Amino acid sequence: MKRHFLSFTALLMGAVLWMACNSAPSETATEPGASASATAPSGQSGVQDNDSQKDVVKIAAGSADHSTLVKALQTAEYVDALSNAGPFTVFAPTNAAFDKLPAGTVADLLKPEKKDDLRNILEYHVYIGVLRPESFADGQTYGQANGNNITIAVKDGKTTVNGANIVASIPASNGIIHVIDAVLLPPAK
Repeated sequence: MKRHFLSFTALLMGAVLWMACNSAPSETATEPGASASATAPSGQSGVQDNDSQKDVVKIAAGSADHSTLVKALQTAEYVDALSNAGPFTVFAPTNAAFDKLPAGTVADLLKPEKKDDLRNILEYHVYIGVLRPESFADGQTYGQANGNNITIAVKDGKTTVNGANIVASIPASNGIIHVIDAVLLPPAK
């Protein structure tokens, strides 16, 4: 009797599994030939959250004055890295700051073969940690993500980083953004 019960249970479980595997596709199924990675963003940047404070990337992406920086972050594949918990201090050049570079520089840096150079420049704009405006003092130096240092100057109530003016500071969920009016170029190696 016990043997028949176990056989019946196994048969019933097999039928349930067969029905589950062969049921109609759910709403989340992708179109034939489409991959799941093509339909859903991956990484931290793909997390949808309209209630919490925005991270540094979402703040930059929402700013019309930072579209060049956002394009550079996308090209360098740094969107997910800067969407993570951090904390980060990002010195964010405006589009006008990028426009001050010699003609063709930005277009050249966005080429696939220049990805390492672009990453080096972007990393020079990122400090791992939070540097609040009230903590800046004249002559301070900070090591950036690319291994080079920046220098802060404070004179007459104005703060600069390597000579670029900090024109605004915006707190983010994973750090802080200091909007700057020039692109920081790392020292030549």
